Amino acid sequence: MLGDLRVSSPRDIVLIGGGHNGLVTAFYLAKAGYKPLVLERRNQVGGAAITEEFHPGFRSSVLAHSAALRPDIVRDMQLEKHGLNLITPDIEQTALSPDGRALVLHSDQQKAAQEIANLSQKDAERYPQFQKSVAKIAGVISHLLTLSPPDIESPNTGDLLSLLKVGRLARGLGRKDMFSLLRWAPMAIADLAAEFFETELLRATVAAQGIFGTFAGPWSAGTGLIYLLRATHGTPSLVQGGIGAVTQAMAAAAQKAGAEIRTGAEVIEISVKSNAAQGVVLSTGEQILARAVISNADPKRTFLKLTDPSLLSPTFTKRLQNYRMNGTVAKVNLALSALPAFTAMNGNSEALSGRIHIGPEIDYLERAFDESKYGNFSRAPYLEITIPSLTDPSLAPEGKHVMSIYMQYAPYRLKNGSWDQQRTALGDTVVKTLAQYAPDLPGKILSHQIITPADLEEQYGLTGGHIFHGELALDQIFTMRPMLDWARYRTPIDNLYLCGSGTHPGTGLTGASGANAAREIIKDIKARR
Repeated sequence: MLGDLRVSSPRDIVLIGGGHNGLVTAFYLAKAGYKPLVLERRNQVGGAAITEEFHPGFRSSVLAHSAALRPDIVRDMQLEKHGLNLITPDIEQTALSPDGRALVLHSDQQKAAQEIANLSQKDAERYPQFQKSVAKIAGVISHLLTLSPPDIESPNTGDLLSLLKVGRLARGLGRKDMFSLLRWAPMAIADLAAEFFETELLRATVAAQGIFGTFAGPWSAGTGLIYLLRATHGTPSLVQGGIGAVTQAMAAAAQKAGAEIRTGAEVIEISVKSNAAQGVVLSTGEQILARAVISNADPKRTFLKLTDPSLLSPTFTKRLQNYRMNGTVAKVNLALSALPAFTAMNGNSEALSGRIHIGPEIDYLERAFDESKYGNFSRAPYLEITIPSLTDPSLAPEGKHVMSIYMQYAPYRLKNGSWDQQRTALGDTVVKTLAQYAPDLPGKILSHQIITPADLEEQYGLTGGHIFHGELALDQIFTMRPMLDWARYRTPIDNLYLCGSGTHPGTGLTGASGANAAREIIKDIKARR
Protein backbone atom coordinates (compact mmCIF):
# COMPACT_ATOMS: atom_id res chain seq x y z
CA MET A 1 0.00 0.00 0.00
CA LEU A 2 2.76 2.44 0.96
CA GLY A 3 4.28 2.09 -2.50
CA ASP A 4 1.21 3.79 -3.99
CA LEU A 5 1.46 6.79 -1.71
CA ARG A 6 3.16 10.12 -2.35
CA VAL A 7 5.35 10.64 0.71
CA SER A 8 5.94 14.23 1.82
CA SER A 9 8.83 15.52 3.88
CA PRO A 10 8.69 14.39 7.52
CA ARG A 11 7.14 16.75 10.05
CA ASP A 12 7.64 17.34 13.76
CA ILE A 13 3.95 17.01 14.58
CA VAL A 14 0.79 16.54 12.52
CA LEU A 15 -2.49 17.64 14.04
CA ILE A 16 -5.78 16.30 12.65
CA GLY A 17 -8.60 18.86 12.68
CA GLY A 18 -8.60 22.65 12.88
CA GLY A 19 -11.29 23.08 15.50
CA HIS A 20 -10.68 25.40 18.43
CA ASN A 21 -8.95 22.81 20.62
CA GLY A 22 -6.69 21.79 17.77
CA LEU A 23 -5.68 25.39 17.16
CA VAL A 24 -4.98 25.95 20.87
CA THR A 25 -2.82 22.81 20.97
CA ALA A 26 -0.97 23.90 17.83
CA PHE A 27 -0.28 27.33 19.33
CA TYR A 28 1.25 25.99 22.55
CA LEU A 29 3.34 23.42 20.64
CA ALA A 30 4.62 26.11 18.29
CA LYS A 31 5.34 28.40 21.22
CA ALA A 32 7.42 25.58 22.73
CA GLY A 33 9.59 25.49 19.60
CA TYR A 34 7.95 22.74 17.55
CA LYS A 35 6.55 23.04 14.03
CA PRO A 36 3.04 21.55 14.07
CA LEU A 37 1.12 21.09 10.84
CA VAL A 38 -2.67 21.41 11.24
CA LEU A 39 -4.72 19.52 8.65
CA GLU A 40 -8.35 20.61 8.33
CA ARG A 41 -10.80 18.64 6.18
CA ARG A 42 -13.08 21.58 5.40
CA ASN A 43 -12.13 24.71 3.49
CA GLN A 44 -11.94 26.82 6.62
CA VAL A 45 -10.67 26.23 10.13
CA GLY A 46 -12.98 26.30 13.09
CA GLY A 47 -14.78 22.97 13.35
CA ALA A 48 -18.00 23.69 15.24
CA ALA A 49 -16.95 27.31 15.81
CA ILE A 50 -17.48 28.97 12.45
CA THR A 51 -19.40 31.89 10.96
CA GLU A 52 -20.95 31.45 7.51
CA GLU A 53 -23.37 33.28 5.25
CA PHE A 54 -26.50 31.13 5.05
CA HIS A 55 -28.66 33.65 3.14
CA PRO A 56 -27.46 36.60 1.04
CA GLY A 57 -26.29 39.28 3.47
CA PHE A 58 -27.00 37.18 6.59
CA ARG A 59 -24.16 35.57 8.53
CA SER A 60 -24.54 33.36 11.57
CA SER A 61 -22.53 31.35 14.03
CA VAL A 62 -23.45 28.12 12.29
CA LEU A 63 -23.23 25.83 15.32
CA ALA A 64 -21.88 27.20 18.62
CA HIS A 65 -23.22 30.72 19.22
CA SER A 66 -21.39 31.69 22.41
CA ALA A 67 -17.95 31.14 23.89
CA ALA A 68 -16.53 30.78 27.39
CA LEU A 69 -12.83 30.91 26.61
CA ARG A 70 -10.40 30.30 29.44
CA PRO A 71 -8.87 33.70 30.27
CA ASP A 72 -5.28 32.43 30.32
CA ILE A 73 -5.70 31.06 26.79
CA VAL A 74 -7.04 34.39 25.55
CA ARG A 75 -4.07 36.10 27.19
CA ASP A 76 -1.39 33.65 26.00
CA MET A 77 -2.63 33.65 22.41
CA GLN A 78 -3.18 37.44 22.46
CA LEU A 79 -6.48 36.84 20.71
CA GLU A 80 -7.64 40.42 21.03
CA LYS A 81 -4.58 41.55 19.04
CA HIS A 82 -5.67 39.09 16.36
CA GLY A 83 -9.10 40.69 16.05
CA LEU A 84 -11.16 38.95 18.74
CA ASN A 85 -13.81 41.17 20.31
CA LEU A 86 -15.94 39.45 22.94
CA ILE A 87 -19.37 40.90 23.68
CA THR A 88 -20.88 40.38 27.13
CA PRO A 89 -24.39 41.86 27.25
CA ASP A 90 -25.58 43.37 30.53
CA ILE A 91 -28.48 40.94 30.38
CA GLU A 92 -27.25 37.38 30.69
CA GLN A 93 -30.50 35.58 29.99
CA THR A 94 -34.20 36.18 29.47
CA ALA A 95 -36.62 33.36 30.20
CA LEU A 96 -40.08 33.51 28.64
CA SER A 97 -43.35 32.00 29.76
CA PRO A 98 -46.29 31.35 27.41
CA ASP A 99 -48.59 33.28 29.76
CA GLY A 100 -46.76 36.50 28.84
CA ARG A 101 -44.39 36.72 31.79
CA ALA A 102 -40.63 37.23 31.42
CA LEU A 103 -37.73 36.72 33.77
CA VAL A 104 -34.82 38.98 32.88
CA LEU A 105 -31.58 37.92 34.54
CA HIS A 106 -28.92 40.63 34.48
CA SER A 107 -25.25 39.81 34.91
CA ASP A 108 -25.42 42.12 37.92
CA GLN A 109 -26.88 39.92 40.66
CA GLN A 110 -28.67 42.73 42.45
CA LYS A 111 -30.44 43.79 39.26
CA ALA A 112 -31.31 40.13 38.63
CA ALA A 113 -32.75 39.84 42.13
CA GLN A 114 -34.91 42.93 41.53
CA GLU A 115 -36.36 41.29 38.41
CA ILE A 116 -36.94 38.01 40.25
CA ALA A 117 -38.83 39.93 42.94
CA ASN A 118 -41.54 40.60 40.34
CA LEU A 119 -42.26 36.86 40.49
CA SER A 120 -41.24 35.95 44.03
CA GLN A 121 -39.75 37.99 46.86
CA LYS A 122 -38.51 34.81 48.52
CA ASP A 123 -36.64 33.76 45.37
CA ALA A 124 -35.20 37.26 44.99
CA GLU A 125 -33.69 36.98 48.47
CA ARG A 126 -32.25 33.52 47.85
CA TYR A 127 -30.84 34.16 44.37
CA PRO A 128 -27.70 36.08 45.48
CA GLN A 129 -27.03 33.43 48.15
CA PHE A 130 -27.33 30.67 45.55
CA GLN A 131 -25.07 32.48 43.09
CA LYS A 132 -22.47 33.11 45.78
CA SER A 133 -22.32 29.43 46.74
CA VAL A 134 -22.20 28.32 43.11
CA ALA A 135 -19.38 30.78 42.36
CA LYS A 136 -17.30 29.50 45.29
CA ILE A 137 -17.79 25.87 44.31
CA ALA A 138 -17.16 26.63 40.65
CA GLY A 139 -13.87 28.22 41.65
CA VAL A 140 -12.65 24.89 43.03
CA ILE A 141 -13.93 22.92 40.03
CA SER A 142 -12.39 25.38 37.58
CA HIS A 143 -8.97 24.62 39.04
CA LEU A 144 -9.63 20.90 38.56
CA LEU A 145 -10.41 21.56 34.90
CA THR A 146 -6.94 22.97 34.31
CA LEU A 147 -5.29 19.76 35.53
CA SER A 148 -4.48 16.61 33.63
CA PRO A 149 -6.32 13.64 35.15
CA PRO A 150 -3.95 11.62 37.37
CA ASP A 151 -2.62 8.20 36.50
CA ILE A 152 -4.97 5.94 38.47
CA GLU A 153 -2.51 3.05 39.01
CA SER A 154 0.65 5.03 39.73
CA PRO A 155 0.10 8.76 40.12
CA ASN A 156 3.30 10.75 40.04
CA THR A 157 4.36 13.40 42.52
CA GLY A 158 2.95 16.18 40.35
CA ASP A 159 -0.43 14.45 40.19
CA LEU A 160 -0.56 14.07 43.96
CA LEU A 161 0.48 17.66 44.63
CA SER A 162 -2.14 18.97 42.19
CA LEU A 163 -4.89 16.90 43.78
CA LEU A 164 -3.72 17.98 47.22
CA LYS A 165 -4.11 21.60 46.16
CA VAL A 166 -7.65 20.89 44.96
CA GLY A 167 -8.40 19.25 48.30
CA ARG A 168 -7.14 22.30 50.14
CA LEU A 169 -9.25 24.57 47.95
CA ALA A 170 -12.30 22.40 48.72
CA ARG A 171 -11.61 22.61 52.46
CA GLY A 172 -11.29 26.36 52.06
CA LEU A 173 -14.90 26.52 50.96
CA GLY A 174 -15.99 26.08 54.54
CA ARG A 175 -18.14 23.30 55.94
CA LYS A 176 -21.42 24.42 54.35
CA ASP A 177 -20.19 24.91 50.79
CA MET A 178 -17.92 21.85 50.89
CA PHE A 179 -20.90 19.70 51.84
CA SER A 180 -22.90 21.42 49.09
CA LEU A 181 -20.26 20.43 46.53
CA LEU A 182 -20.43 16.80 47.65
CA ARG A 183 -24.25 16.79 47.60
CA TRP A 184 -24.95 18.84 44.50
CA ALA A 185 -22.73 17.03 42.00
CA PRO A 186 -24.65 13.70 41.96
CA MET A 187 -28.07 15.36 42.36
CA ALA A 188 -30.70 15.89 39.71
CA ILE A 189 -30.64 19.56 38.78
CA ALA A 190 -34.41 19.71 39.26
CA ASP A 191 -33.94 18.83 42.95
CA LEU A 192 -31.12 21.33 43.32
CA ALA A 193 -33.18 24.15 41.79
CA ALA A 194 -36.17 23.25 43.98
CA GLU A 195 -34.05 23.47 47.12
CA PHE A 196 -33.58 27.18 46.50
CA PHE A 197 -36.46 28.48 44.41
CA GLU A 198 -40.24 28.24 44.30
CA THR A 199 -40.90 29.90 40.91
CA GLU A 200 -41.15 27.34 38.12
CA LEU A 201 -39.77 29.68 35.47
CA LEU A 202 -36.63 30.34 37.54
CA ARG A 203 -36.26 26.65 38.43
CA ALA A 204 -36.46 25.68 34.76
CA THR A 205 -33.97 28.36 33.74
CA VAL A 206 -31.46 27.04 36.27
CA ALA A 207 -32.17 23.43 35.35
CA ALA A 208 -31.61 24.04 31.64
CA GLN A 209 -27.94 24.70 32.29
CA GLY A 210 -27.62 21.21 33.74
CA ILE A 211 -29.05 19.45 30.69
CA PHE A 212 -27.77 21.52 27.77
CA GLY A 213 -26.24 19.27 25.12
CA THR A 214 -26.81 16.09 27.11
CA PHE A 215 -28.99 13.01 26.85
CA ALA A 216 -30.50 13.74 30.24
CA GLY A 217 -33.55 15.43 31.66
CA PRO A 218 -33.74 17.67 34.72
CA TRP A 219 -34.69 14.71 36.90
CA SER A 220 -31.62 12.70 35.77
CA ALA A 221 -28.99 12.03 38.43
CA GLY A 222 -25.69 13.82 37.93
CA THR A 223 -27.11 16.84 36.12
CA GLY A 224 -26.18 18.90 39.16
CA LEU A 225 -22.55 18.31 38.21
CA ILE A 226 -23.16 19.43 34.63
CA TYR A 227 -24.64 22.65 35.99
CA LEU A 228 -21.56 23.23 38.15
CA LEU A 229 -19.23 22.49 35.23
CA ARG A 230 -20.98 25.10 33.12
CA ALA A 231 -20.91 27.54 36.03
CA THR A 232 -17.10 27.42 36.01
CA HIS A 233 -17.13 29.30 32.70
CA GLY A 234 -19.05 32.29 34.00
CA THR A 235 -21.33 34.18 31.62
CA PRO A 236 -20.81 33.01 28.00
CA SER A 237 -19.84 35.74 25.56
CA LEU A 238 -21.08 36.57 22.11
CA VAL A 239 -18.44 37.48 19.54
CA GLN A 240 -18.15 40.38 17.11
CA GLY A 241 -18.31 38.80 13.66
CA GLY A 242 -19.86 35.59 14.97
CA ILE A 243 -18.20 32.68 16.72
CA GLY A 244 -15.96 32.07 13.72
CA ALA A 245 -13.98 35.14 14.75
CA VAL A 246 -12.70 33.10 17.72
CA THR A 247 -11.13 30.40 15.57
CA GLN A 248 -9.89 32.89 12.97
CA ALA A 249 -8.03 34.71 15.75
CA MET A 250 -6.73 31.39 17.10
CA ALA A 251 -5.50 30.38 13.66
CA ALA A 252 -3.67 33.71 13.28
CA ALA A 253 -2.07 33.30 16.71
CA ALA A 254 -0.97 29.71 15.98
CA GLN A 255 0.52 30.70 12.63
CA LYS A 256 2.37 33.64 14.16
CA ALA A 257 3.82 31.26 16.77
CA GLY A 258 5.11 28.99 13.98
CA ALA A 259 2.33 26.51 13.19
CA GLU A 260 1.34 25.70 9.61
CA ILE A 261 -2.33 25.26 8.69
CA ARG A 262 -3.65 23.50 5.59
CA THR A 263 -7.36 23.51 4.78
CA GLY A 264 -9.06 21.18 2.32
CA ALA A 265 -6.77 18.41 3.62
CA GLU A 266 -8.80 15.37 4.65
CA VAL A 267 -7.01 12.74 6.73
CA ILE A 268 -8.34 9.26 5.97
CA GLU A 269 -5.85 7.16 7.88
CA ILE A 270 -3.38 7.35 10.75
CA SER A 271 -0.32 5.31 9.77
CA VAL A 272 0.80 2.94 12.53
CA LYS A 273 3.88 0.71 12.60
CA SER A 274 5.04 -1.41 15.54
CA ASN A 275 2.29 0.15 17.67
CA ALA A 276 3.55 3.68 17.04
CA ALA A 277 1.95 6.41 14.95
CA GLN A 278 4.16 7.21 11.95
CA GLY A 279 2.07 9.91 10.29
CA VAL A 280 -1.15 10.30 8.31
CA VAL A 281 -2.56 9.58 4.86
CA LEU A 282 -4.71 12.17 3.07
CA SER A 283 -7.61 11.53 0.71
CA THR A 284 -5.37 12.72 -2.14
CA GLY A 285 -2.97 9.84 -1.54
CA GLU A 286 -0.35 11.97 0.15
CA GLN A 287 1.38 10.48 3.17
CA ILE A 288 2.85 12.82 5.74
CA LEU A 289 5.32 11.29 8.17
CA ALA A 290 5.56 12.75 11.66
CA ARG A 291 7.20 12.17 15.04
CA ALA A 292 3.81 12.59 16.70
CA VAL A 293 0.18 12.64 15.57
CA ILE A 294 -2.46 14.54 17.51
CA SER A 295 -6.15 14.06 16.79
CA ASN A 296 -8.66 16.81 17.45
CA ALA A 297 -11.34 14.45 16.12
CA ASP A 298 -13.60 12.67 18.59
CA PRO A 299 -12.38 9.39 20.14
CA LYS A 300 -14.58 7.08 18.06
CA ARG A 301 -13.64 8.74 14.77
CA THR A 302 -9.97 8.64 15.73
CA PHE A 303 -9.80 4.97 16.66
CA LEU A 304 -12.62 3.30 14.74
CA LYS A 305 -12.34 5.19 11.43
CA LEU A 306 -8.88 6.72 11.13
CA THR A 307 -7.00 3.87 12.81
CA ASP A 308 -7.17 0.16 12.10
CA PRO A 309 -9.24 -1.15 15.06
CA SER A 310 -7.40 -4.50 14.88
CA LEU A 311 -4.35 -2.70 16.32
CA LEU A 312 -6.27 -2.03 19.53
CA SER A 313 -6.95 -4.47 22.36
CA PRO A 314 -10.44 -6.00 22.48
CA THR A 315 -11.00 -4.43 25.90
CA PHE A 316 -10.15 -0.93 24.67
CA THR A 317 -12.31 -1.34 21.56
CA LYS A 318 -15.27 -2.60 23.60
CA ARG A 319 -15.03 0.30 26.04
CA LEU A 320 -14.79 2.75 23.18
CA GLN A 321 -17.85 1.30 21.48
CA ASN A 322 -19.74 1.82 24.74
CA TYR A 323 -18.57 5.43 25.09
CA ARG A 324 -21.82 7.36 24.84
CA MET A 325 -21.87 10.05 22.17
CA ASN A 326 -25.21 10.10 20.42
CA GLY A 327 -26.22 13.73 20.19
CA THR A 328 -29.49 15.33 21.24
CA VAL A 329 -29.16 18.82 19.78
CA ALA A 330 -30.23 20.38 16.47
CA LYS A 331 -29.53 23.90 15.29
CA VAL A 332 -31.79 26.30 13.37
CA ASN A 333 -30.58 29.66 12.03
CA LEU A 334 -33.17 32.17 10.79
CA ALA A 335 -32.78 35.20 8.52
CA LEU A 336 -35.41 37.74 9.62
CA SER A 337 -36.81 40.78 7.84
CA ALA A 338 -37.24 42.56 11.19
CA LEU A 339 -37.02 41.92 14.91
CA PRO A 340 -39.92 39.76 16.11
CA ALA A 341 -42.26 41.22 18.71
CA PHE A 342 -42.06 38.98 21.78
CA THR A 343 -45.29 39.34 23.74
CA ALA A 344 -43.60 39.46 27.13
CA MET A 345 -41.06 42.10 26.13
CA ASN A 346 -43.37 45.04 25.36
CA GLY A 347 -40.84 46.34 22.85
CA ASN A 348 -37.85 46.00 25.22
CA SER A 349 -35.27 44.76 22.70
CA GLU A 350 -32.41 45.12 25.21
CA ALA A 351 -33.80 42.14 27.11
CA LEU A 352 -33.22 40.05 23.97
CA SER A 353 -29.52 40.89 23.71
CA GLY A 354 -28.34 37.91 25.76
CA ARG A 355 -29.51 34.30 25.65
CA ILE A 356 -33.25 33.66 25.43
CA HIS A 357 -34.63 30.62 27.24
CA ILE A 358 -37.74 28.71 26.14
CA GLY A 359 -38.70 26.00 28.61
CA PRO A 360 -40.99 27.44 31.28
CA GLU A 361 -41.25 24.52 33.71
CA ILE A 362 -39.21 21.59 34.96
CA ASP A 363 -41.89 19.19 33.75
CA TYR A 364 -41.85 20.86 30.31
CA LEU A 365 -38.11 20.10 30.05
CA GLU A 366 -38.60 16.54 31.28
CA ARG A 367 -41.37 15.87 28.77
CA ALA A 368 -39.13 17.16 25.99
CA PHE A 369 -36.50 14.64 27.12
CA ASP A 370 -39.06 11.84 27.40
CA GLU A 371 -39.85 12.00 23.69
CA SER A 372 -36.19 11.64 22.74
CA LYS A 373 -35.80 8.48 24.84
CA TYR A 374 -38.09 6.71 22.41
CA GLY A 375 -36.53 8.01 19.22
CA ASN A 376 -38.71 11.06 18.59
CA PHE A 377 -37.68 14.70 18.49
CA SER A 378 -39.43 16.95 21.00
CA ARG A 379 -42.68 18.47 19.76
CA ALA A 380 -42.50 21.06 22.54
CA PRO A 381 -38.72 21.54 22.67
CA TYR A 382 -36.38 23.34 24.99
CA LEU A 383 -34.75 26.19 23.04
CA GLU A 384 -31.73 28.37 23.70
CA ILE A 385 -31.74 31.39 21.40
CA THR A 386 -29.55 34.36 20.59
CA ILE A 387 -30.19 37.28 18.26
CA PRO A 388 -26.55 38.27 17.69
CA SER A 389 -27.41 41.02 15.20
CA LEU A 390 -28.74 43.09 18.13
CA THR A 391 -25.20 43.53 19.46
CA ASP A 392 -23.40 43.05 16.13
CA PRO A 393 -25.35 44.68 13.26
CA SER A 394 -22.69 43.58 10.74
CA LEU A 395 -24.22 40.08 10.70
CA ALA A 396 -27.37 41.18 8.81
CA PRO A 397 -28.49 43.96 6.43
CA GLU A 398 -29.64 47.16 8.11
CA GLY A 399 -32.88 46.72 10.01
CA LYS A 400 -32.81 42.93 9.57
CA HIS A 401 -31.72 40.25 12.00
CA VAL A 402 -30.23 36.82 12.49
CA MET A 403 -31.63 34.36 15.02
CA SER A 404 -29.55 31.43 16.24
CA ILE A 405 -31.48 28.59 17.92
CA TYR A 406 -30.33 25.48 19.74
CA MET A 407 -33.14 22.93 19.80
CA GLN A 408 -33.28 20.06 22.27
CA TYR A 409 -34.09 17.22 22.11
CA ALA A 410 -33.29 15.85 18.68
CA PRO A 411 -32.02 12.27 19.01
CA TYR A 412 -29.32 11.10 16.62
CA ARG A 413 -31.29 7.93 15.85
CA LEU A 414 -34.92 8.45 14.96
CA LYS A 415 -37.52 5.77 15.53
CA ASN A 416 -39.40 6.63 12.36
CA GLY A 417 -37.79 7.84 9.16
CA SER A 418 -34.48 9.57 8.56
CA TRP A 419 -33.35 13.08 9.40
CA ASP A 420 -33.60 14.01 5.73
CA GLN A 421 -37.27 13.10 5.91
CA GLN A 422 -37.81 14.86 9.26
CA ARG A 423 -35.74 18.01 8.59
CA THR A 424 -38.69 20.19 7.55
CA ALA A 425 -40.85 18.95 10.44
CA LEU A 426 -38.06 19.84 12.86
CA GLY A 427 -37.82 23.38 11.50
CA ASP A 428 -41.60 23.78 11.59
CA THR A 429 -41.69 22.62 15.22
CA VAL A 430 -39.06 25.17 16.25
CA VAL A 431 -40.92 28.01 14.51
CA LYS A 432 -44.30 26.89 15.89
CA THR A 433 -42.85 26.79 19.41
CA LEU A 434 -41.36 30.26 19.07
CA ALA A 435 -44.58 31.67 17.61
CA GLN A 436 -46.25 31.07 20.99
CA TYR A 437 -43.94 33.77 22.37
CA ALA A 438 -43.54 35.96 19.25
CA PRO A 439 -46.69 35.53 17.11
CA ASP A 440 -45.35 37.62 14.23
CA LEU A 441 -42.14 35.56 13.83
CA PRO A 442 -43.32 33.23 11.01
CA GLY A 443 -44.15 36.19 8.77
CA LYS A 444 -40.68 37.67 9.22
CA ILE A 445 -38.66 34.60 8.22
CA LEU A 446 -36.80 35.16 4.95
CA SER A 447 -34.81 31.95 5.07
CA HIS A 448 -33.71 29.25 7.44
CA GLN A 449 -30.85 26.83 7.90
CA ILE A 450 -31.69 23.55 9.64
CA ILE A 451 -28.83 21.44 10.98
CA THR A 452 -29.77 18.00 12.28
CA PRO A 453 -27.64 15.56 14.31
CA ALA A 454 -26.99 13.69 11.06
CA ASP A 455 -25.62 16.91 9.54
CA LEU A 456 -23.41 17.42 12.57
CA GLU A 457 -21.85 14.04 11.87
CA GLU A 458 -21.67 14.13 8.08
CA GLN A 459 -20.71 17.77 7.50
CA TYR A 460 -18.84 18.67 10.67
CA GLY A 461 -17.28 15.35 11.65
CA LEU A 462 -19.03 14.98 15.02
CA THR A 463 -19.61 11.25 15.43
CA GLY A 464 -23.17 10.63 16.59
CA GLY A 465 -23.86 14.34 16.16
CA HIS A 466 -22.63 15.06 19.70
CA ILE A 467 -21.51 18.66 20.17
CA PHE A 468 -19.23 17.77 23.12
CA HIS A 469 -17.54 14.71 21.48
CA GLY A 470 -19.32 12.54 24.04
CA GLU A 471 -21.75 12.75 26.94
CA LEU A 472 -20.77 14.82 29.92
CA ALA A 473 -21.80 12.46 32.70
CA LEU A 474 -20.46 11.16 36.01
CA ASP A 475 -18.95 8.12 34.30
CA GLN A 476 -17.45 10.07 31.38
CA ILE A 477 -15.56 12.91 33.03
CA PHE A 478 -12.11 13.57 34.51
CA THR A 479 -10.25 10.21 34.89
CA MET A 480 -12.91 8.51 32.75
CA ARG A 481 -12.89 10.85 29.74
CA PRO A 482 -12.91 9.28 27.26
CA MET A 483 -12.28 6.15 29.35
CA LEU A 484 -10.52 4.85 32.43
CA ASP A 485 -6.73 4.37 31.98
CA TRP A 486 -6.67 6.66 28.93
CA ALA A 487 -7.67 10.09 30.23
CA ARG A 488 -4.27 11.83 30.00
CA TYR A 489 -4.47 12.73 26.28
CA ARG A 490 -2.27 9.73 25.48
CA THR A 491 -3.57 6.62 23.70
CA PRO A 492 -2.69 2.90 23.49
CA ILE A 493 -0.77 3.74 20.29
CA ASP A 494 2.59 5.37 20.96
CA ASN A 495 3.04 8.91 19.59
CA LEU A 496 -0.72 9.26 19.04
CA TYR A 497 -2.57 11.78 21.21
CA LEU A 498 -6.05 13.24 21.64
CA CYS A 499 -6.74 16.95 22.20
CA GLY A 500 -10.45 17.41 21.41
CA SER A 501 -13.55 17.77 23.54
CA GLY A 502 -13.66 14.01 24.06
CA THR A 503 -10.86 14.54 26.58
CA HIS A 504 -10.90 16.26 29.98
CA PRO A 505 -12.60 18.64 30.58
CA GLY A 506 -14.52 18.71 27.26
CA THR A 507 -17.08 21.25 28.40
CA GLY A 508 -17.61 23.36 25.30
CA LEU A 509 -15.87 26.26 23.63
CA THR A 510 -13.25 26.98 26.29
CA GLY A 511 -10.00 25.73 24.75
CA ALA A 512 -9.20 23.85 27.96
CA SER A 513 -8.84 20.38 26.42
CA GLY A 514 -6.40 21.73 23.83
CA ALA A 515 -4.28 23.58 26.38
CA ASN A 516 -4.15 20.62 28.77
CA ALA A 517 -3.25 18.23 25.96
CA ALA A 518 -0.44 20.46 24.70
CA ARG A 519 1.14 20.50 28.17
CA GLU A 520 1.20 16.69 28.36
CA ILE A 521 2.41 16.22 24.77
CA ILE A 522 5.30 18.63 25.29
CA LYS A 523 6.32 16.67 28.40
CA ASP A 524 6.34 13.43 26.41
CA ILE A 525 8.32 14.81 23.49
CA LYS A 526 10.93 16.29 25.81
CA ALA A 527 11.19 13.00 27.72
CA ARG A 528 11.92 11.09 24.48
CA ARG A 529 14.82 13.36 23.55
